[in-house]
Amino acid sequence: MNKVVLVGRLTRDPEVRTMPNGNPVASFTLAINRNFKNKEGNYDADFINVSIFGKQAENVGKYVFKGNLLGCEGRIQTRSYDAQDGSKRYVTEVIADSVEFMGSKNSNNNTESAPVNAYVDTTSSVYMDTPSQEDGVDISTEDPFKNFGNEVSLSDDDLPF
Repeated sequence: MNKVVLVGRLTRDPEVRTMPNGNPVASFTLAINRNFKNKEGNYDADFINVSIFGKQAENVGKYVFKGNLLGCEGRIQTRSYDAQDGSKRYVTEVIADSVEFMGSKNSNNNTESAPVNAYVDTTSSVYMDTPSQEDGVDISTEDPFKNFGNEVSLSDDDLPF
């Protein structure tokens, strides 16, 4: 099975071209942080070349820019060509079947402390309204559990599973 799923940030704006058969193709590079730190305490990144064809290539060209977080699914492909100096060159790239726009460059402000491909839960800010004093809701910042102490005792009978 040849299947790849990647989540990373674009290193530059996508390049969109039209093939001789009229089919559009978009090419871009994703920077994907590794899940561990190097000796200096920083995350190293891999730079993966990706190509996508058809209508999705047009959409990538219109709506995705350098720094955007992008997810893509596809397959790895290796090809070769003869360079101008007569040597044979090999290229390994991902041919994407689908892409997902996951956010803009500034949508994740904590990229310094976490890998680029870390999951960020944005549902609470996207789908829920923040109550305000005008709505008659108490939005005090005082800890409602401050008088309960530090220890909680639970038995297996208290758990619903």
